[in-house]
Amino acid sequence: MDAVVYRAYGEQPVVEHVAEPACPADGVVVQVAATGVCRSDWHAWQGHDPVPLPMVPGHELAGTLAEVGPDVAGWSVGDRVTVPFVVACGRCAWCAAGEHQVCPDQQQPGFTYAGSWAERVVVPAAATNLVRVPDDLGLDAAAALGCRFATSYRALRAHGDLRAGQHLAVHGCGGVGLSAVMIGVALGASVVATDLDPAAREAARALGAEVVDPAGVPVADAVRDLTGGGAHVSVDAVGSAATAAASVRSLRRRGRHVQVGLLLGEHAAPPLPMDVVVAQELAVLGSHGMSAADYPAMLALVAAGTLDPAALVTRRIGLAEAPAALAALGTPGAAGPGITVVVPGRS
Repeated sequence: MDAVVYRAYGEQPVVEHVAEPACPADGVVVQVAATGVCRSDWHAWQGHDPVPLPMVPGHELAGTLAEVGPDVAGWSVGDRVTVPFVVACGRCAWCAAGEHQVCPDQQQPGFTYAGSWAERVVVPAAATNLVRVPDDLGLDAAAALGCRFATSYRALRAHGDLRAGQHLAVHGCGGVGLSAVMIGVALGASVVATDLDPAAREAARALGAEVVDPAGVPVADAVRDLTGGGAHVSVDAVGSAATAAASVRSLRRRGRHVQVGLLLGEHAAPPLPMDVVVAQELAVLGSHGMSAADYPAMLALVAAGTLDPAALVTRRIGLAEAPAALAALGTPGAAGPGITVVVPGRS
């Protein structure tokens, strides 16, 4: 099959003809219909988040089942599926408690084994990790669910406890940030969003957010002014020392900061304003994806038309274009607003 492969950190990936993946007894092989281009893939390629080499990137995917292992029940070849980027083991204490997203024995396509920038990809522990895609949801839109959309949904619902009438601040309007804006608006919150890129800000505005130009005023001050004292929930969807601190400072008293953007390399241990955290009793929370078992509530909102992940998919490319798309993630704004998906069958 064809797949995008990189053999060294920072070295230009290439499309190669590679061996077909072997189907595990408890897993499946997915024929990839669409797979997201995510900044997490870029971090891995740059060596910020070390992965075994060579590596096929890609961890947001949707497609149809091409092969089903002999120990898998309830699934058949041809079923339309997606999968969380955290592929849990299904056996440990955390999995037994339904906390698959923090499974200590997790695997991740594109990070621990060959990912979905390929014609086919393996998903082990199918009973724990497969999500059935509704017939009325396109597979390119479903590919946006597994990392950015699901991560934002759980960040706001499970961690942020965001409610109608509250204020949400979103720092960074890439795929994660725009997902958070859309979800916040759908939940009835008033959303303020900020990003260095004017096109990203305009995309957030189109989804219903007020926007702040970070070049104009200190972001935290602007958020507090627009929200009458600060956001109830603030999300760092970038992953930098500056955006994490600004997110915390954007909160009102007893507010909740949720860290979604990856903090890697020089940003791995950012200095947060803990004096403010203590004095105002702020909560600082991390969010790492969402279990397959928690998808039904999110998919119900999609089915009702409250959430529209397809609106965030702004570009579709083939495997041959994927290496350039990965490299573009290193330049802010170069990829354009929204989510790019790789369609392996696209020429």
